[in-house]
Amino acid sequence: MFPFKMLLRGYSLCVLMVDTMWVIINAMYAILQAVYEVFSPPPKKSVENEMALVVGAGRGVGREIAIKLAQLNAKVICVDNNEVNNTKTVAYIKGNGGAALSYICDITKKKNVDNLAKQIKNELGFVSMVFYCCGIPSPRSLMTEPPQDIHDTLDLTLTSYFWIIDNFMEDMKVKNHGHIVALTSVAGLSYIKHQKPLSVAQFAVQGLAESLMEDLRVNKITGVHVTLMHIYPFIVEDSSELRMKIPSYFGTITPEKAADSILDSVRRNYPESSVPKHLLFLGHLLRILPRKATVLIRDLLDTGVDFA
Repeated sequence: MFPFKMLLRGYSLCVLMVDTMWVIINAMYAILQAVYEVFSPPPKKSVENEMALVVGAGRGVGREIAIKLAQLNAKVICVDNNEVNNTKTVAYIKGNGGAALSYICDITKKKNVDNLAKQIKNELGFVSMVFYCCGIPSPRSLMTEPPQDIHDTLDLTLTSYFWIIDNFMEDMKVKNHGHIVALTSVAGLSYIKHQKPLSVAQFAVQGLAESLMEDLRVNKITGVHVTLMHIYPFIVEDSSELRMKIPSYFGTITPEKAADSILDSVRRNYPESSVPKHLLFLGHLLRILPRKATVLIRDLLDTGVDFA
């Protein structure tokens, strides 16, 4: 009996060593591949004739994403609670030869989201791309608007997004084709003063996106992609009142360029990216450093914006 136990332990140890070496080799390969893709990015996929749902298409980055998708010959479904703004977005797209339809919906109500999804499927068919652009604050709103109620913030930023995914992702899985794009702001990287509900919601969106990625991986669904985009509020040139702590490093870009950067990452099927792209490493760094070190970095950056 004793030799048998020794053999069993020896076998288990061998299996563990082989598995460990396999993980190390594949991890090193993944790191080398990531470094290689920095200098030689994967090719962009075409979005021509894709049915792209853009929630929050009435303003800001959502509007620009809808316009850019139409320019790439995608069929754009513009959804917003503001009928005037959404109609303007659709009119602009159509005026420039693109294909777009407008749907007005208060997505904070589950019944509204379910009815919207049913209507879109009945009228247009399969939706292959989902961009959820709600809950991303502008610098001006962070400075001038009072903190939202935790329920309102979670409903708009997280819960409604979950309902959208619940209605459209199953069809993507069946067809093994589709793309879900999750957008978060700097509130998902660091605490924003007087905006605790927003920070909680943005961190939760990151968790939701990572859960979707794991769900697809575990179920071996390779044709559906999830891209987690980190969008920082100081990128948008919408306010002269912003004072950045390190302006030469962060800088500002227009919503149009931000949309270009987002779609560039989506079309390359990146699982995670940021706007500006060079700040992606910062989020990873803050996850692995000791707490005191992350506090020092956050104090140095001060979230990139002075709200005084």
